[in-house]
Amino acid sequence: MNSPASEPTDHKQSNFLRQIIENDLAQGTYASRHWGGSPGDAAHHAQGPSDPARVRLRFPPEPNGYLHVGHAKSICLNFGLARDYGGVCHLRFDDTNPEKEDEEYVRSIVDSVRWLGFNWESGGASHLYQASDYFDFMYRAAEYLIEAGHAYVDEQTPEEMRANRGDFGKPGVDSPFRSRTPAENLARFRAMRDGQLADGAAVLRAKIDMASPNINMRDPAIYRIRRATHHNTGDRWCIYPMYTYAHPIEDALEQITHSICTLEFEDQRPFYDWLLERLAEGGLLSAPPPRQYEFARLNLTYVITSKRKLAQLVNEQRVSGWDDPRMPTIVGLRRRGYTAEAIQLFAERIGVTKSDSWIDYSTLEGSLRDTLDATAKRAMAVLDPVKLVITNWDALHGAGTLDDCSAPINPHAPEQGRRSFQFGKELWIERSDYEETPPKGFHRLYPPQIAADGTAKPGNRVRLKYGHVVQCTGAVRDAEGRITEVHAELVPDTKSGTPGADAIKVKGVITWVGVHDAVPAEVRLYERLFNDAHPDAGGKNFLDSLNPDSLRTVQAYLEPSLASAGVDDRFQFERHGYFVADRRDHHPDKPVFNRTTGLKDSWGK
Repeated sequence: MNSPASEPTDHKQSNFLRQIIENDLAQGTYASRHWGGSPGDAAHHAQGPSDPARVRLRFPPEPNGYLHVGHAKSICLNFGLARDYGGVCHLRFDDTNPEKEDEEYVRSIVDSVRWLGFNWESGGASHLYQASDYFDFMYRAAEYLIEAGHAYVDEQTPEEMRANRGDFGKPGVDSPFRSRTPAENLARFRAMRDGQLADGAAVLRAKIDMASPNINMRDPAIYRIRRATHHNTGDRWCIYPMYTYAHPIEDALEQITHSICTLEFEDQRPFYDWLLERLAEGGLLSAPPPRQYEFARLNLTYVITSKRKLAQLVNEQRVSGWDDPRMPTIVGLRRRGYTAEAIQLFAERIGVTKSDSWIDYSTLEGSLRDTLDATAKRAMAVLDPVKLVITNWDALHGAGTLDDCSAPINPHAPEQGRRSFQFGKELWIERSDYEETPPKGFHRLYPPQIAADGTAKPGNRVRLKYGHVVQCTGAVRDAEGRITEVHAELVPDTKSGTPGADAIKVKGVITWVGVHDAVPAEVRLYERLFNDAHPDAGGKNFLDSLNPDSLRTVQAYLEPSLASAGVDDRFQFERHGYFVADRRDHHPDKPVFNRTTGLKDSWGK
């Protein structure tokens, strides 16, 4: 699927990030880098990155939810760049917010990254880390900032801090606690650490510039009090670092070379650089520091990627869970039938830019079709069945006789062989393949007609795919007028693959499944979850755009080759699209298949 990180592959299309990396490699920007800091500071991380990777990146999710398709783009980008330039990409959990994090999300993230085809091993070492690995160092760094006059404890109320911060047109106002001495600040910070202050009673702030035009530089908070049990450190700490403080330190300790994030963090870059410069001045970190670079996040039509809104869909039971096949989560896409190769191809096709733009959902579906077309096994399925009775079958072949038929398992891979099924007197066909009065251009089954000039026109002939040609004679209806059977006569000597089979030309070919060997199955027909291409844009309530027809469940009949289908097996149901055996509910005794996508984009057409 993917080459290991230690084996560079041919580079893909160039982009600004590749140009930055190639320039740094050419200039040897990080060639002289070595582990920095005092032995005491780095001792807790002695198992850290000692292998001399030329390029070192990271994917740093917060374990507070399930990853979505936007994260998949970032995974493919970071791990792909590391692979292509002979480097390594770390998987790091930014677990600085214990109230929202859970081990369940950690396991899901690990599984998703591996499923996408990537790993964080290099030179026999694992590079899986978590922010909580560095809490001791972060605390020592905070004390250094206080002692050097770069941080202070602020005991304003949250409302006072918010008011004094100013806005884009008004500078901030210094906190009355900003002029405390380093000794006073250090004592109050240790009081925070020791649980002597209540939650929200104080924060540690960096002392930078309350008049800065960049609001993020107006003395940002770097530590807050939170009495919450951490999934990794338990109750050891009651103060936790803010993400904007923790992230650059994590990058530096792991010797990241290129810290790649999305554009919303662009305004945070000055603080990222400021913090690393201050800690390097104090000898806690070595040069050269990591550099942060931003790219445009994924904006995909008909999709929302807000974790809060996705959680709302789950909590309000608008979907069946995080892995509902309509969800844009990686677990949802996987259950829908998406392949890792398709998501990688999608990420490559949309590229990397510095400007926001919208990607049409059909691009994602097209990437899937392009990967499945060559690999998916074929099968016939009838999703809206009505019985077709061959009225002259017994006379031609004898009562109870069955005729063996076959078709390629995969027309692109003849070495895979053929699948077998049987043609008999009674078959299942799609209800839409019969029309009492055919519209113009309808070439499937319809009974004898009276033309406009009064002449009789015989029922239409069609080929039952891989089988025989039949001619429609009529249909049977129940008391409510619903068609219960379609009748037709077999045209002799027309079996596919036999001499003379093409002597009779027909315009219509329909799929079918034998009544005698059909596999009953539940088939879930999924559509896009939202009707609006931008369901939460402009302050709209995204719930108003939910598509009431995003899931329709039908009882279908499948050809007998699908009786042995296993969980996650993917097929092209001929005429209908691509389907997958549901990874949660499918069982050989009760098959369940999900529609992944149609054979072509037909949304809104």
